[in-house]
Amino acid sequence: MRALKILFVSPEVEPFVKVGGLADMVGALPKELAKLGHDVRVVCPAYGSIKAMAEWKARVEPLGVDVGSTTRWARTWETVLPGTTVPAYFLENNDYFSRAEVYTGPWGACEDNDLRFAFFSRGALTLCEQLEWFPDVIHCHDWTTGLVPMMLNTTLRGAPLGKAATVFTIHNLEHQGYSPARVINFARMPWTDFQRDGLLFGEMVNLVKTGLYHSTKLTTVSPTYAKEIQTSAGGFGLDGVLRFRAGDLVGVLNGIDDDSWDPSRDRTLPANYSAADLTGKAVCKAKLQERFGLEVNPHLPLFGVVSRLAEQKGLDLLAEALPAIMERMKVQVVLTGCGDSRLENSFNWAAQAYRGSFGVHIGFDGKLARLIQGGSDFFVMPSRSEPCGLTQMYAMRYGTLPIVRATGGLVDTVQNYEEGRERGNGFVFHDATVPALTNSIGWACATYYDRPQELAGLQQRAMAMDHSWRQSAGQYVELYRWAVERRTGVYPT
Repeated sequence: MRALKILFVSPEVEPFVKVGGLADMVGALPKELAKLGHDVRVVCPAYGSIKAMAEWKARVEPLGVDVGSTTRWARTWETVLPGTTVPAYFLENNDYFSRAEVYTGPWGACEDNDLRFAFFSRGALTLCEQLEWFPDVIHCHDWTTGLVPMMLNTTLRGAPLGKAATVFTIHNLEHQGYSPARVINFARMPWTDFQRDGLLFGEMVNLVKTGLYHSTKLTTVSPTYAKEIQTSAGGFGLDGVLRFRAGDLVGVLNGIDDDSWDPSRDRTLPANYSAADLTGKAVCKAKLQERFGLEVNPHLPLFGVVSRLAEQKGLDLLAEALPAIMERMKVQVVLTGCGDSRLENSFNWAAQAYRGSFGVHIGFDGKLARLIQGGSDFFVMPSRSEPCGLTQMYAMRYGTLPIVRATGGLVDTVQNYEEGRERGNGFVFHDATVPALTNSIGWACATYYDRPQELAGLQQRAMAMDHSWRQSAGQYVELYRWAVERRTGVYPT
């Protein structure tokens, strides 16, 4: 079959700019697609936090982007995704992207997210025309790119670029990009389409709903999340739209970059190790205990947490469960993250109350996060909702057994331990309650002390799991071909 031309339009891309898991996907999936022989390119805004490196090239010809009643200009920087030949383009415009922040949401101090990402969406398509490179598929990511499919279906439908199919990926349906109606004129879009399709709510436009209506195919980041968002409980008001488009909605599990996340080669770890030789993991555990001022004891089970501190992540459940865990179980717990100030205060209090057994670092430190993944025995992830989740996959790769709630991608990646049987790679609980979380941690603790051979089997199975992008990349290629056939009437062979 012929190679496809695929453009990723995204507000984030690892390692250049990252807020969440969206960046990881956009930084990793194009690499796998390129390995399969496809012509893949990525375009992203040049935020103030992104510094052009010496090897980056600025295109001589400025990019004229038609928005509002005028043409606004951008400079295009070109580089490649690290370790690949995949082109990555960054659109620089000081009016919209000179600030360091990716999002200023919901609107923040500068109420112009709608204009910023409308400019970016139009600019990404204009760049294709300037390059005279016309993709078969444009892969859009979350609300910031919701206008792209509609542009291709309306004002650009008769242009060469209008032949491109679109795939729209929902990373987190909670964030829908409600925008002032001014964005319609600014993006030079027809008002009638917004009114007819129910995309306009009073004076606001829903950019995710726009993408859901106009994209050729839809994806989300795990099979279970694809089901959850079609329910009233998980659809955040768009479950009806998603049920309407159910035939075009596919849940494709996110992968991880297993070259980067490899305990046998991870240079940030104090010692490397593998499933065949776990000696280095014991070294990592000791260093982690030292880092948080805990007793350096290889015989105590160590539970790690790396997370945004928010109720959606279930961290309020952990905060409430800590007294029972720390006072009734012989364990150690370390946590790093930031977010809700009340949770930050709760965990800081716990670090004082359980000094020597509980350690906390408020903030994000990538090297510390990897040490927690490598040095912990268990990884706690009690999310109320989790579209996919990557940290549980990182944990398993590092031989750290996940303790997760049964939701979203956690269901699709963690198989529950069955005592006395050689099954499972972690611990799963169902109710988003303090007792359910406490009991699961207690179950893991008892397994650590009473059934070390079964625990070792769990660890080996966890490390043997293939969570790379290779399988998912193949699924995306097939989905892209279906989208092209839907768009053009011809299956690309």
